[in-house]
Amino acid sequence: MEKFVIEGGIPLHGEVTPGGNKNAALPLLAACLLTEEPVVIHNVPYIRDVSDMRHLLESLGVQVDDLGDDSWRITARTVRPADLDPDLCRRIRASILLAGPMTARAGELNLFPPGGDVIGRRRLDTHILALKVLGVEVNYDRKL
Repeated sequence: MEKFVIEGGIPLHGEVTPGGNKNAALPLLAACLLTEEPVVIHNVPYIRDVSDMRHLLESLGVQVDDLGDDSWRITARTVRPADLDPDLCRRIRASILLAGPMTARAGELNLFPPGGDVIGRRRLDTHILALKVLGVEVNYDRKL
């Protein structure tokens, strides 16, 4: 496949049940930035990476309510571009997942280079290249 063609303008609705692991939950949490409506996510794992993503979302103005039974309500009614906590960004690679939704909602995001476990080669440039193709100006400052 050479490209994805994504056509917007169609209201989305439905339910998605995450698999109860961070690789399912983290992208869903980041995607909650795309709507002002409350989103309820069930089966959220209580691990450090997910907790760190919650703190990153809250620093952007997102309200996260713990509903019990591994469920969260995420309300991104108002989001604001903010300098994200560099220590949190360095702790989880998933902080890069905030780049697309925040750019769509707020027009910008100051993101420190993501970190995470060193378990082999996991490239970030695909995220950056995709943003550039969509017309986003990406500036990288190594001093961050």
